[in-house]
Amino acid sequence: MIEATGIKEIIKPENLVYRKTDIMTDNILSYCPGCGHGTAHRILAEIIDELGLQSETIGVSPVGCSVLLYNYLDVDIQEAAHGRAPAVATAIKRLLPDKFVFTYQGDGDLAAIGTAETIHACNRGENILIIFINNGIYGMTGGQMAPTTLEGMKSSTSPYGRDIKSMGNPLKMTDIVATLAGTYYVTRQSVHTPANVKKTKKAIRKAVQYQKLDKGTCFIEIVSNCPSGWKMTPTQSNKWMEETMFPFYPLGDLKVPEE
Repeated sequence: MIEATGIKEIIKPENLVYRKTDIMTDNILSYCPGCGHGTAHRILAEIIDELGLQSETIGVSPVGCSVLLYNYLDVDIQEAAHGRAPAVATAIKRLLPDKFVFTYQGDGDLAAIGTAETIHACNRGENILIIFINNGIYGMTGGQMAPTTLEGMKSSTSPYGRDIKSMGNPLKMTDIVATLAGTYYVTRQSVHTPANVKKTKKAIRKAVQYQKLDKGTCFIEIVSNCPSGWKMTPTQSNKWMEETMFPFYPLGDLKVPEE
């Protein structure tokens, strides 16, 4: 109920546009304005709530912006050393096979120091969900170049843009894991528009339900923005992402289960 001009009015269910899921805590998000992490958190929380998995969920978040997940989701969450989330999730899932286990990782974590853990967990077909936030940069630690930084993209350690000859090529981790026999469902999505949020939510819901089948690793990349690291406004960063990130990291499914 709400009180307006001294008159109590009831908000009818049919007039309710959105209600925050109880899985999301009341802590104020500390992410930079325009960052996609908050939206990704909300989607994940809604799915856990809608499927009634709060008491059955265990998340693993390592170093980076992703580590803050435990502040915002009211589920069991285990922190991991930098890059080691897939290894920790592997142990948790093997010890507690009936739990829904997922990792939530940034590109600097998953595609750099955690490359080996990611590749081998996926190749073994560990029955976990890996959520991969790719904004092409090390967001939390100062905006350094990451393995996913695009050619010509500026960062604090590539102020003139990434030079392929001296710095190597950007790494398409999602394309790599899609080729591995142990992966069951691999997709690349985004959360920058309402339509894309719906697609990402659908993809995560599928991955959560696929885990019950014990068929292998589900891997979801979410191409996101980093307005602060990119030195742009949120609006500018979304436009730049569409024009520059998506051509190199095209959205869509890379590997889907055979019906």
